[in-house]
Amino acid sequence: MREVREGPTLRELLGKLRRDPVVVQTLRSAAAATIAYVIALRLSPEDAPLTAPLTALLVVQVTFYATLTNGIRRVNAVVAGVLVAIAFSLLVGLTWWSLALLIVASLAVGHLVRVNEYVPEVAISAMLVLGVTTVGDTAWARVLETLIGAVVGLGFNLLLAPPVWVDEAGESMGGLARRLRQLMLRIGEEAAGRPAFEEAAARLHEARRLDHDIIEVDAALRQAEDSLRLNPRVRDSVLHRVVLRTGLDTLEICTVVLRVLARTLTDLAKDREPEPLFAKETGAVLEQLLSEIADAVVSFSVLVTTHVSSNADAAESRLAAELRTAAGTRDKLAPLLREEAERETRYWQLHGAVLTEVNRILDELDTEHRSRRLLEELDRVSQESRARMPRLTRLRERMGVQEQLWRNRTGFFERSR
Repeated sequence: MREVREGPTLRELLGKLRRDPVVVQTLRSAAAATIAYVIALRLSPEDAPLTAPLTALLVVQVTFYATLTNGIRRVNAVVAGVLVAIAFSLLVGLTWWSLALLIVASLAVGHLVRVNEYVPEVAISAMLVLGVTTVGDTAWARVLETLIGAVVGLGFNLLLAPPVWVDEAGESMGGLARRLRQLMLRIGEEAAGRPAFEEAAARLHEARRLDHDIIEVDAALRQAEDSLRLNPRVRDSVLHRVVLRTGLDTLEICTVVLRVLARTLTDLAKDREPEPLFAKETGAVLEQLLSEIADAVVSFSVLVTTHVSSNADAAESRLAAELRTAAGTRDKLAPLLREEAERETRYWQLHGAVLTEVNRILDELDTEHRSRRLLEELDRVSQESRARMPRLTRLRERMGVQEQLWRNRTGFFERSR
Protein backbone atom coordinates (compact mmCIF):
# COMPACT_ATOMS: atom_id res chain seq x y z
CA MET A 1 0.00 0.00 0.00
CA ARG A 2 1.41 3.34 -1.01
CA GLU A 3 2.06 5.96 1.61
CA VAL A 4 0.25 9.19 0.95
CA ARG A 5 2.56 12.14 1.42
CA GLU A 6 0.88 14.98 3.17
CA GLY A 7 1.49 18.46 1.88
CA PRO A 8 2.83 21.27 4.03
CA THR A 9 0.53 22.52 6.75
CA LEU A 10 -0.82 26.06 6.89
CA ARG A 11 1.56 26.87 9.73
CA GLU A 12 4.55 25.68 7.69
CA LEU A 13 3.42 27.72 4.68
CA LEU A 14 3.01 30.84 6.81
CA GLY A 15 6.42 30.28 8.36
CA LYS A 16 7.98 29.94 4.92
CA LEU A 17 6.27 33.09 3.67
CA ARG A 18 7.41 34.96 6.78
CA ARG A 19 11.02 34.17 5.87
CA ASP A 20 10.65 34.83 2.15
CA PRO A 21 12.66 37.98 1.22
CA VAL A 22 10.11 39.18 -1.35
CA VAL A 23 7.18 38.87 1.06
CA VAL A 24 9.07 40.51 3.93
CA GLN A 25 10.26 43.38 1.76
CA THR A 26 6.78 44.01 0.33
CA LEU A 27 5.01 44.10 3.69
CA ARG A 28 7.68 46.19 5.41
CA SER A 29 7.83 48.75 2.60
CA ALA A 30 4.03 49.08 2.36
CA ALA A 31 3.61 49.50 6.11
CA ALA A 32 6.42 52.04 6.43
CA ALA A 33 5.17 54.10 3.46
CA THR A 34 1.61 54.18 4.84
CA ILE A 35 2.73 55.27 8.30
CA ALA A 36 4.98 57.97 6.82
CA TYR A 37 2.08 59.33 4.74
CA VAL A 38 -0.27 59.49 7.75
CA ILE A 39 2.32 61.40 9.79
CA ALA A 40 3.12 63.76 6.91
CA LEU A 41 -0.58 64.62 6.47
CA ARG A 42 -0.53 66.12 9.96
CA LEU A 43 2.85 67.87 9.80
CA SER A 44 3.37 68.95 6.19
CA PRO A 45 1.63 72.01 4.67
CA GLU A 46 1.15 70.13 1.38
CA ASP A 47 -2.26 68.63 0.57
CA ALA A 48 -0.74 65.37 -0.74
CA PRO A 49 2.68 64.90 0.93
CA LEU A 50 3.73 61.97 -1.25
CA THR A 51 7.44 62.63 -0.73
CA ALA A 52 7.24 61.11 2.75
CA PRO A 53 5.89 57.68 1.67
CA LEU A 54 8.19 57.75 -1.36
CA THR A 55 11.19 58.30 0.90
CA ALA A 56 10.08 55.58 3.31
CA LEU A 57 9.56 53.21 0.39
CA LEU A 58 13.09 53.82 -0.89
CA VAL A 59 14.71 53.88 2.54
CA VAL A 60 13.26 50.68 4.00
CA GLN A 61 15.34 47.75 2.85
CA VAL A 62 15.52 44.13 3.96
CA THR A 63 18.43 44.77 6.35
CA PHE A 64 18.94 47.42 9.01
CA TYR A 65 22.38 48.34 7.67
CA ALA A 66 20.99 48.99 4.19
CA THR A 67 18.10 50.98 5.67
CA LEU A 68 20.44 53.19 7.68
CA THR A 69 22.84 53.88 4.81
CA ASN A 70 20.04 54.45 2.29
CA GLY A 71 18.21 56.81 4.65
CA ILE A 72 21.24 59.01 5.21
CA ARG A 73 22.12 59.16 1.52
CA ARG A 74 18.54 59.93 0.47
CA VAL A 75 18.15 62.77 3.00
CA ASN A 76 21.45 64.25 1.82
CA ALA A 77 20.32 63.99 -1.79
CA VAL A 78 16.99 65.76 -1.19
CA VAL A 79 18.51 68.53 0.94
CA ALA A 80 21.24 69.11 -1.66
CA GLY A 81 18.62 69.30 -4.44
CA VAL A 82 16.49 71.75 -2.47
CA LEU A 83 19.47 74.03 -1.80
CA VAL A 84 20.42 74.01 -5.49
CA ALA A 85 16.82 74.86 -6.46
CA ILE A 86 16.66 77.76 -3.98
CA ALA A 87 19.91 79.17 -5.37
CA PHE A 88 18.67 78.96 -8.96
CA SER A 89 15.28 80.47 -8.10
CA LEU A 90 16.98 83.49 -6.56
CA LEU A 91 19.42 83.98 -9.45
CA VAL A 92 17.80 83.01 -12.77
CA GLY A 93 14.35 81.47 -12.30
CA LEU A 94 12.96 78.74 -14.53
CA THR A 95 13.77 78.79 -18.29
CA TRP A 96 14.82 76.09 -20.72
CA TRP A 97 18.51 76.93 -20.37
CA SER A 98 18.35 77.35 -16.59
CA LEU A 99 16.69 73.93 -16.37
CA ALA A 100 19.63 72.42 -18.27
CA LEU A 101 22.10 74.19 -15.98
CA LEU A 102 20.07 73.09 -12.96
CA ILE A 103 20.28 69.42 -13.97
CA VAL A 104 24.02 69.62 -14.64
CA ALA A 105 24.66 71.42 -11.34
CA SER A 106 22.45 69.02 -9.38
CA LEU A 107 24.15 65.91 -10.76
CA ALA A 108 27.56 67.44 -10.06
CA VAL A 109 26.55 68.28 -6.49
CA GLY A 110 25.18 64.74 -6.08
CA HIS A 111 28.58 63.29 -6.93
CA LEU A 112 30.32 65.79 -4.64
CA VAL A 113 28.20 64.88 -1.60
CA ARG A 114 28.61 61.14 -2.42
CA VAL A 115 25.02 59.99 -2.36
CA ASN A 116 25.87 57.10 -4.71
CA GLU A 117 22.71 55.67 -6.34
CA TYR A 118 20.67 58.72 -5.22
CA VAL A 119 22.51 61.16 -7.51
CA PRO A 120 19.44 61.48 -9.80
CA GLU A 121 17.36 62.27 -6.69
CA VAL A 122 19.30 65.52 -6.29
CA ALA A 123 18.22 66.68 -9.76
CA ILE A 124 14.65 65.41 -9.26
CA SER A 125 14.27 67.33 -6.01
CA ALA A 126 15.73 70.47 -7.55
CA MET A 127 13.37 70.35 -10.57
CA LEU A 128 10.27 69.67 -8.44
CA VAL A 129 11.04 72.57 -6.12
CA LEU A 130 12.02 75.00 -8.87
CA GLY A 131 8.92 74.19 -10.89
CA VAL A 132 6.49 75.66 -8.34
CA THR A 133 5.68 79.25 -7.56
CA THR A 134 6.18 79.31 -3.79
CA VAL A 135 9.72 77.98 -3.80
CA GLY A 136 10.43 78.57 -0.14
CA ASP A 137 7.35 76.83 1.26
CA THR A 138 7.63 73.89 -1.13
CA ALA A 139 11.34 73.50 -0.47
CA TRP A 140 11.00 73.22 3.28
CA ALA A 141 7.91 71.05 2.94
CA ARG A 142 9.88 68.64 0.77
CA VAL A 143 12.75 68.56 3.29
CA LEU A 144 10.26 67.93 6.11
CA GLU A 145 8.53 65.12 4.22
CA THR A 146 11.87 63.53 3.37
CA LEU A 147 12.92 63.61 7.01
CA ILE A 148 9.58 62.09 8.05
CA GLY A 149 9.98 59.25 5.55
CA ALA A 150 13.58 58.59 6.56
CA VAL A 151 12.81 58.64 10.29
CA VAL A 152 9.83 56.31 9.83
CA GLY A 153 11.97 53.93 7.78
CA LEU A 154 14.73 53.85 10.38
CA GLY A 155 12.28 53.62 13.29
CA PHE A 156 10.45 50.81 11.56
CA ASN A 157 13.58 48.68 11.62
CA LEU A 158 14.35 49.61 15.21
CA LEU A 159 10.91 48.56 16.46
CA LEU A 160 10.62 45.52 14.18
CA ALA A 161 14.14 44.17 13.88
CA PRO A 162 14.78 42.84 10.36
CA PRO A 163 15.50 39.13 9.92
CA VAL A 164 18.99 37.73 9.67
CA TRP A 165 19.50 36.08 6.30
CA VAL A 166 22.33 33.76 7.33
CA ASP A 167 20.22 30.60 6.95
CA GLU A 168 19.24 31.55 3.40
CA ALA A 169 22.89 32.18 2.52
CA GLY A 170 23.79 28.84 4.10
CA GLU A 171 21.17 27.03 2.04
CA SER A 172 22.45 28.69 -1.11
CA MET A 173 26.02 27.71 -0.26
CA GLY A 174 24.94 24.15 0.52
CA GLY A 175 23.18 23.96 -2.86
CA LEU A 176 26.40 25.02 -4.60
CA ALA A 177 28.36 22.34 -2.71
CA ARG A 178 25.85 19.65 -3.71
CA ARG A 179 26.06 20.69 -7.37
CA LEU A 180 29.84 20.50 -7.12
CA ARG A 181 29.53 17.02 -5.66
CA GLN A 182 27.25 15.78 -8.44
CA LEU A 183 29.60 17.11 -11.11
CA MET A 184 32.63 15.49 -9.42
CA LEU A 185 30.83 12.16 -9.31
CA ARG A 186 29.97 12.34 -13.02
CA ILE A 187 33.54 13.31 -13.92
CA GLY A 188 34.86 10.41 -11.83
CA GLU A 189 32.52 7.91 -13.48
CA GLU A 190 33.60 9.01 -16.94
CA ALA A 191 37.30 9.01 -15.98
CA ALA A 192 37.00 5.34 -14.99
CA GLY A 193 35.47 4.39 -18.35
CA ARG A 194 35.81 5.18 -22.02
CA PRO A 195 34.11 8.59 -22.47
CA ALA A 196 33.68 10.17 -25.86
CA PHE A 197 35.16 13.60 -26.39
CA GLU A 198 31.65 15.10 -26.53
CA GLU A 199 30.83 13.71 -23.08
CA ALA A 200 34.01 15.10 -21.55
CA ALA A 201 33.33 18.48 -23.22
CA ALA A 202 29.80 18.45 -21.75
CA ARG A 203 31.27 18.07 -18.24
CA LEU A 204 33.56 21.02 -18.98
CA HIS A 205 30.55 23.17 -19.95
CA GLU A 206 28.80 22.13 -16.73
CA ALA A 207 31.83 23.23 -14.73
CA ARG A 208 31.81 26.60 -16.50
CA ARG A 209 28.10 27.08 -15.75
CA LEU A 210 28.87 26.81 -12.04
CA ASP A 211 30.23 30.37 -12.28
CA HIS A 212 26.62 31.60 -12.52
CA ASP A 213 25.75 29.64 -9.37
CA ILE A 214 28.63 31.33 -7.54
CA ILE A 215 27.27 34.75 -8.53
CA GLU A 216 23.87 33.84 -7.05
CA VAL A 217 25.45 32.54 -3.84
CA ASP A 218 27.54 35.71 -3.60
CA ALA A 219 24.37 37.84 -3.84
CA ALA A 220 22.72 35.80 -1.06
CA LEU A 221 25.86 36.12 1.04
CA ARG A 222 26.00 39.90 0.56
CA GLN A 223 22.43 40.14 1.82
CA ALA A 224 23.36 38.01 4.83
CA GLU A 225 26.41 40.18 5.54
CA ASP A 226 24.28 43.34 5.43
CA SER A 227 21.71 41.75 7.76
CA LEU A 228 24.46 41.05 10.32
CA ARG A 229 25.81 44.62 10.34
CA LEU A 230 24.42 46.84 13.09
CA ASN A 231 21.79 44.21 13.94
CA PRO A 232 21.03 44.25 17.70
CA ARG A 233 20.01 40.59 17.62
CA VAL A 234 23.44 39.38 16.48
CA ARG A 235 26.62 39.10 18.49
CA ASP A 236 30.03 38.49 16.88
CA SER A 237 28.68 39.59 13.52
CA VAL A 238 32.22 40.05 12.16
CA LEU A 239 33.02 36.41 12.87
CA HIS A 240 29.83 35.25 11.16
CA ARG A 241 30.59 37.33 8.09
CA VAL A 242 34.22 36.18 7.86
CA VAL A 243 33.29 32.51 8.25
CA LEU A 244 30.70 32.68 5.47
CA ARG A 245 32.84 34.80 3.14
CA THR A 246 35.96 32.64 3.47
CA GLY A 247 33.79 29.54 3.04
CA LEU A 248 32.43 30.86 -0.26
CA ASP A 249 35.97 31.79 -1.35
CA THR A 250 37.07 28.20 -0.76
CA LEU A 251 34.13 26.77 -2.72
CA GLU A 252 34.84 29.21 -5.54
CA ILE A 253 38.47 28.08 -5.71
CA CYS A 254 37.34 24.44 -5.73
CA THR A 255 34.97 25.26 -8.59
CA VAL A 256 37.77 26.87 -10.61
CA VAL A 257 40.11 23.93 -10.00
CA LEU A 258 37.35 21.47 -10.94
CA ARG A 259 36.86 23.37 -14.19
CA VAL A 260 40.60 23.06 -14.89
CA LEU A 261 40.42 19.33 -14.10
CA ALA A 262 37.49 18.94 -16.50
CA ARG A 263 39.52 20.74 -19.18
CA THR A 264 42.48 18.41 -18.57
CA LEU A 265 40.31 15.31 -18.91
CA THR A 266 38.66 16.79 -22.02
CA ASP A 267 42.06 17.29 -23.66
CA LEU A 268 43.06 13.76 -22.66
CA ALA A 269 39.83 12.32 -24.08
CA LYS A 270 40.41 14.17 -27.37
CA ASP A 271 43.97 12.85 -27.72
CA ARG A 272 43.21 9.26 -26.68
CA GLU A 273 39.85 8.73 -28.38
CA PRO A 274 38.61 5.96 -28.74
CA GLU A 275 40.92 4.55 -26.04
CA PRO A 276 40.02 4.86 -22.32
CA LEU A 277 41.47 7.82 -20.42
CA PHE A 278 43.44 5.68 -17.97
CA ALA A 279 44.27 2.10 -17.23
CA LYS A 280 41.51 0.21 -15.44
CA GLU A 281 43.09 0.40 -11.96
CA THR A 282 44.08 4.06 -12.34
CA GLY A 283 40.60 5.04 -13.48
CA ALA A 284 38.96 3.19 -10.59
CA VAL A 285 41.23 4.88 -8.01
CA LEU A 286 40.60 8.33 -9.58
CA GLU A 287 36.85 7.71 -9.48
CA GLN A 288 37.09 6.73 -5.81
CA LEU A 289 39.20 9.80 -5.03
CA LEU A 290 36.79 12.22 -6.71
CA SER A 291 33.89 10.58 -4.87
CA GLU A 292 35.67 11.09 -1.52
CA ILE A 293 36.54 14.70 -2.37
CA ALA A 294 32.91 15.30 -3.40
CA ASP A 295 31.71 14.13 0.03
CA ALA A 296 34.32 16.36 1.69
CA VAL A 297 33.04 19.41 -0.25
CA VAL A 298 29.53 18.88 1.14
CA SER A 299 30.91 18.37 4.68
CA PHE A 300 32.89 21.60 4.30
CA SER A 301 29.74 23.53 3.38
CA VAL A 302 27.99 22.06 6.44
CA LEU A 303 30.90 23.16 8.62
CA VAL A 304 30.93 26.80 7.47
CA THR A 305 27.14 27.15 7.75
CA THR A 306 26.75 25.52 11.20
CA HIS A 307 26.24 27.89 14.15
CA VAL A 308 25.95 25.59 17.15
CA SER A 309 29.38 24.67 18.53
CA SER A 310 28.62 20.98 19.11
CA ASN A 311 27.33 20.55 15.55
CA ALA A 312 30.33 22.48 14.23
CA ASP A 313 32.71 20.17 16.10
CA ALA A 314 30.96 17.11 14.64
CA ALA A 315 31.09 18.60 11.13
CA GLU A 316 34.78 19.43 11.50
CA SER A 317 35.57 15.89 12.72
CA ARG A 318 33.66 14.38 9.80
CA LEU A 319 35.44 16.65 7.31
CA ALA A 320 38.86 15.82 8.78
CA ALA A 321 38.12 12.07 8.54
CA GLU A 322 36.98 12.37 4.93
CA LEU A 323 40.06 14.39 4.00
CA ARG A 324 42.34 11.77 5.60
CA THR A 325 40.62 9.06 3.58
CA ALA A 326 40.94 11.11 0.39
CA ALA A 327 44.62 11.80 1.09
CA GLY A 328 45.24 8.07 1.40
CA THR A 329 43.51 7.44 -1.93
CA ARG A 330 45.52 10.28 -3.47
CA ASP A 331 48.71 8.55 -2.33
CA LYS A 332 47.56 5.39 -4.17
CA LEU A 333 46.79 7.39 -7.30
CA ALA A 334 50.16 9.18 -7.50
CA PRO A 335 52.35 6.13 -8.37
CA LEU A 336 49.71 4.85 -10.80
CA LEU A 337 49.73 8.14 -12.70
CA ARG A 338 53.52 8.15 -12.67
CA GLU A 339 53.58 4.67 -14.19
CA GLU A 340 51.18 5.77 -16.93
CA ALA A 341 53.28 8.88 -17.61
CA GLU A 342 56.38 6.73 -17.95
CA ARG A 343 54.56 4.28 -20.20
CA GLU A 344 53.05 6.97 -22.45
CA THR A 345 55.38 9.93 -22.23
CA ARG A 346 53.39 12.18 -24.57
CA TYR A 347 50.63 12.45 -21.93
CA TRP A 348 52.86 13.06 -18.91
CA GLN A 349 51.81 16.72 -18.61
CA LEU A 350 48.10 15.85 -18.50
CA HIS A 351 48.68 13.03 -16.00
CA GLY A 352 50.68 15.37 -13.79
CA ALA A 353 48.00 18.05 -14.09
CA VAL A 354 45.32 15.63 -12.80
CA LEU A 355 47.35 14.96 -9.65
CA THR A 356 48.14 18.66 -9.17
CA GLU A 357 44.48 19.65 -9.43
CA VAL A 358 43.14 17.10 -6.93
CA ASN A 359 45.95 18.12 -4.57
CA ARG A 360 44.88 21.76 -4.84
CA ILE A 361 41.28 20.94 -3.90
CA LEU A 362 42.43 18.86 -0.91
CA ASP A 363 44.68 21.70 0.27
CA GLU A 364 41.84 24.23 0.03
CA LEU A 365 39.51 22.02 2.08
CA ASP A 366 42.14 21.26 4.74
CA THR A 367 40.99 22.33 8.22
CA GLU A 368 44.41 23.73 9.22
CA HIS A 369 44.55 25.78 6.03
CA ARG A 370 41.05 27.08 6.77
CA SER A 371 41.98 28.03 10.37
CA ARG A 372 44.96 30.04 9.16
CA ARG A 373 42.81 31.71 6.52
CA LEU A 374 40.19 32.64 9.11
CA LEU A 375 42.78 34.17 11.46
CA GLU A 376 44.36 36.16 8.63
CA GLU A 377 40.98 37.46 7.48
CA LEU A 378 39.91 38.39 11.02
CA ASP A 379 43.18 40.29 11.52
CA ARG A 380 42.70 42.10 8.22
CA VAL A 381 39.10 43.09 9.07
CA SER A 382 40.16 44.27 12.54
CA GLN A 383 42.97 46.40 11.13
CA GLU A 384 40.66 47.96 8.56
CA SER A 385 38.09 48.70 11.26
CA ARG A 386 40.72 50.36 13.47
CA ALA A 387 42.01 52.47 10.60
CA ARG A 388 38.50 53.51 9.50
CA MET A 389 36.94 54.16 12.93
CA PRO A 390 39.69 54.36 15.57
CA ARG A 391 37.53 55.94 18.30
CA LEU A 392 34.68 53.50 17.89
CA THR A 393 37.14 50.58 17.90
CA ARG A 394 38.73 51.79 21.15
CA LEU A 395 35.27 52.18 22.71
CA ARG A 396 34.31 48.63 21.70
CA GLU A 397 37.57 47.22 23.06
CA ARG A 398 37.03 49.10 26.34
CA MET A 399 33.47 47.82 26.61
CA GLY A 400 34.69 44.30 25.83
CA VAL A 401 37.27 44.50 28.62
CA GLN A 402 34.65 45.77 31.08
CA GLU A 403 32.26 42.97 30.06
CA GLN A 404 34.99 40.37 30.56
CA LEU A 405 35.82 41.80 34.00
CA TRP A 406 32.13 41.66 34.94
CA ARG A 407 31.91 38.04 33.80
CA ASN A 408 35.00 37.11 35.79
CA ARG A 409 33.67 38.89 38.88
CA THR A 410 30.25 37.23 38.51
CA GLY A 411 31.86 33.83 38.09
CA PHE A 412 34.00 34.40 41.17
CA PHE A 413 30.93 35.29 43.26
CA GLU A 414 29.06 32.23 41.99
CA ARG A 415 31.98 29.94 42.84
CA SER A 416 32.25 31.49 46.28
CA ARG A 417 28.67 30.60 47.21
